[in-house]
Amino acid sequence: MPKITFLGAGSTVFAKNVLGDCLLTPALRDSEFALYDIDLKRLKDSEMMLKAINNNTGNHGTIVAYTDRKLALRNADYVINAVQIGGYEPCTVIDFEVPKKYGLRQTIGDTLGIGGIFRALRTLPVMFEFAADIEQECPGAWFLNYTNPMSILTGAMLRYTKVKTIGLCHSVQVCAEHLLKHLDMPGDNIQWQIAGINHMAWLLEITRDGVDLYPEIKRRAAVKQSQGKHWDMVRFEIMKHFGYYVTESSEHNAEYMPYFIKARYPELIDKLNIPLDEYPRRCVNQIQGWEKMREHLVNNDSLTHKRTREYGSYIMEAIETNTPFKIGGNVLNNGLITNLPHEACVEVPCLVDKSGISPCYVGALPVQLAALNMTNINVHLLTIEAAVTLKKEHIFHAAMLDPHTSSELSIDEIKHLCDDLIEAHGQWLPKYK
Repeated sequence: MPKITFLGAGSTVFAKNVLGDCLLTPALRDSEFALYDIDLKRLKDSEMMLKAINNNTGNHGTIVAYTDRKLALRNADYVINAVQIGGYEPCTVIDFEVPKKYGLRQTIGDTLGIGGIFRALRTLPVMFEFAADIEQECPGAWFLNYTNPMSILTGAMLRYTKVKTIGLCHSVQVCAEHLLKHLDMPGDNIQWQIAGINHMAWLLEITRDGVDLYPEIKRRAAVKQSQGKHWDMVRFEIMKHFGYYVTESSEHNAEYMPYFIKARYPELIDKLNIPLDEYPRRCVNQIQGWEKMREHLVNNDSLTHKRTREYGSYIMEAIETNTPFKIGGNVLNNGLITNLPHEACVEVPCLVDKSGISPCYVGALPVQLAALNMTNINVHLLTIEAAVTLKKEHIFHAAMLDPHTSSELSIDEIKHLCDDLIEAHGQWLPKYK
């Protein structure tokens, strides 16, 4: 049976979702589940939680917590990555508070923007360490990356290591369903295609029984916008002006483009219901709520689980059983989307079976969508370049090309901000020259 290693297993709720799914999957439930985290208390919490689920679902699997990463990885068939380097404190706080001194506000800061750039810069050195261990201990393993910034981290792993890597996000599989539900449209018997880049992939088509649903979607979205504030105003605004619905949430996309969070137009924040500082607020709420949640998840001998829609267990099941399964995955472009660069990390349909993960050809995106993707890809590629070369000038380049940062700050301000963030991160970053 497979060995499934989870790096960042102290992410207890996420470990429950992905590994709990595996414990409910006949092809995977007899596996060894190797848990690794540098936070030993949270590691123990996850071990206790998963052992309870295992006991209540037939006691098929073997749950082992490791403090030695190489032992956790040894002979693994699958490696799941869900680490957050630097945590909420100090690093997420740094990502948000230092830019505020320059008047630069963010919502999530984990994918793009100045926060996404620095989250990548402190995470990539650790990812490369993981890669070195995987190449030594389990060179044939599939690396399932769930950590953000997805495109930067996955793209770097695919270009600069030998590890078989797929980047996974849950925004693709729920995109069409949530859109239709929000607009009070039935979600049955629909067919859709999504492609682009992570967090800015596009619902290229959506039909029911061969009938295009976009005209009715746009009509209802316009009515919804006129009725007052709701949770998806930015995405509806993007669809209005660019013609297509985007996969990731409005709070994310508000900071991926230069149009929405603007010091000169503060009224847009309220008008479009943009939640500034949303990610730090979520972090604080999760930290405060953890002890109460912990009682339910960790000190609960009767804990059970229901299989989720996270792709992880379905990918492993498809490979183990040779039962084909379709996902939306993050892979190197290599001509899949013809009007985006080959070295870009793109999110496209992929077929999974015994032979592994096979990305599907998409062709050209509508030109305006490819152009929007390129504004983000520029930042991805230059952040990777900075991490690989350790040249500070490429950090400047990435920040100067970031859509939100460059729309608010001058070149000198951007460079000073980057210097301040490098200093504030201290030992969380390697030395740049």
